[in-house]
Amino acid sequence: MLNPILSFFRKKIYVALALLLLVLVIGVFGYRLISGYTWVDSIYMTVITITTVGFGEVQPLDETSKLFTVFLILTSVVIVGYALSIITEYILSRNSLEELKRKKMQKKIDTLQNHTIICGYGRNGKQAAKKLMSYKKPFVIIEKDKEIIEKFESEMIPMVHGNANEDDILMLAGLDRASTLISALPSDADNLFVVLSARQLNKNACIISRASQETSYQKLKLAGANNVILPDIIGGDHMASLVVVPDLIEFIDNLAVGGNEDVNIEEIDVDRLYNTSSKVQTIKDLDLRNKTGCTVIGYKNCDGEYIVNPEAEIKLVPNSKVIVLGRPEQIQKMNSIYELD
Repeated sequence: MLNPILSFFRKKIYVALALLLLVLVIGVFGYRLISGYTWVDSIYMTVITITTVGFGEVQPLDETSKLFTVFLILTSVVIVGYALSIITEYILSRNSLEELKRKKMQKKIDTLQNHTIICGYGRNGKQAAKKLMSYKKPFVIIEKDKEIIEKFESEMIPMVHGNANEDDILMLAGLDRASTLISALPSDADNLFVVLSARQLNKNACIISRASQETSYQKLKLAGANNVILPDIIGGDHMASLVVVPDLIEFIDNLAVGGNEDVNIEEIDVDRLYNTSSKVQTIKDLDLRNKTGCTVIGYKNCDGEYIVNPEAEIKLVPNSKVIVLGRPEQIQKMNSIYELD
């Protein structure tokens, strides 16, 4: 909405500037040919005539030159007035349209519930947003760089312009209603401040923070972060693993996790697989392997404890989850049978 309207005004401004340039050229050549002025005197006379500053003529004008001057004054007054009105309208429209768009975006953010707030839209923030988008999870970006906001803001990416260190900005992003906050700012000190503020404003939110230094890990945990990620350590460990166990790491890298058509691993709430209010079933009773081809490789009980490669007799209690592995077509078959999409 904003860009087409502003583009329309820009075109009108270009037309106005072109008309001003045309008047300037006509004036210079007119005085040069009609009055016999030098090029410098012609430019001088044209400028003082168009701007109506009231300086005297270079030399007395004859009747033809006077008529030309009258024509130039009347023409320039109309064109200059038109140009000023267009420029003023452009400035006012730009401000009002940006404000209208900001209010529209804020209204959309105010409707979100249990969403994720991403502080910082750098490399880590973009990756987090991309993953959440693939899962169709609602999220809001907080970014203080206006250029980044203008470059990436769209109807699909709600953004709040401001410093995530400020409580008011966090509240504009709906922190009081958010389920998760990801602090992906480049500075550990800024991340620490965000975590402290966020924990005070929302006691129940899951807070995930980025850290550059190992020494910041414990500080961020004490500040209230549920998880602290050190990208440099993870990246270095991954590269070393490619040396030690290259085939295993390559296999793991080729496993696609949820949110796209090539998914190989999926995490599913047990409550979506069968009616947990009736008789409790086991992994064996569920029989996912025969029904879909998928294999249960992990189980998370209602207390949050994980079991890798669980036994077939483990009971699938309410509020627990299973992690399944399969080829993309097997995962899709499971999603279709249990209406998980």
